[in-house]
Amino acid sequence: MAKRARLRSVAFHAFCILVSLISIYPILWLFKSSLTESSKMFLQTAQLFPDHWEFSNYVKGWKGIGGISFAIFFKNTIFITVLHTIGILASSSLVAYGITRIKFRGQKLVFSSMIVSMLLPAQVTMVSSYILFYKIGWVNTYLPLIVPGWLGSPFHIFLLMQFCRSLPKQLDEAATIDGCNSFGIFTRIILPLMGPALVTAGIFAFYFSWNDFMGPLLYLSQARTFPLSMALRLFADPESVTDWGAMFSMQFLSIIPCLLVFFIFQKRIVEGIQTTGLKG
Repeated sequence: MAKRARLRSVAFHAFCILVSLISIYPILWLFKSSLTESSKMFLQTAQLFPDHWEFSNYVKGWKGIGGISFAIFFKNTIFITVLHTIGILASSSLVAYGITRIKFRGQKLVFSSMIVSMLLPAQVTMVSSYILFYKIGWVNTYLPLIVPGWLGSPFHIFLLMQFCRSLPKQLDEAATIDGCNSFGIFTRIILPLMGPALVTAGIFAFYFSWNDFMGPLLYLSQARTFPLSMALRLFADPESVTDWGAMFSMQFLSIIPCLLVFFIFQKRIVEGIQTTGLKG
């Protein structure tokens, strides 16, 4: 029995290592491509190490396109992502608390409407959203990419609601006896306990905003305002020669923040998912 258990353990770990290598291969290939000469980019597709390390790709890529440094694109992306993530956490946590802990008329209708909105594809509301933002003069600004996050996100609200439901309501009753109102209960009792769930929701919001391409494509038209997702597209020129080395080098730099966030908060991600799934 001990030998069989050991074999199962070895087979399981070998399978996990194999899957991990398959999953990480695209990142390794991207790193290799970022250090490969553009003219030889597609002649060494199977190699994980280039014949010659072309570090100049990073220098050319960082200079940017049309006199716009890639640092500006990074700054734009960080600005949008940080404000959008803060807005989602602030609004979604407040709405989640209100739906789960405060009884009011139409509570079930609000919850059902939120669930239905999660089922709608983004393409359904794309045209109407653009018309609305165009009429109020928000096109060619960052407002359509930031402000909606401050009005709550159904996915993040639902995620935080699952955590709020796991907290005993005796906490609210005890705080009420001590003289707290509903907002005081939220800020002093519930919000500090929502730490793991907020970290998980924040990571998801960070990823969604950092990698968003359709939103900037719809609402931004000036190159200097582009985030990374749009800036990388500028390197591809179908009418001339594409600088693949510079594009891949900047693409590799653009995923480093996502990788850092994952490795730093991976324990919090698992913990947050576990705590938000305690009650349905």
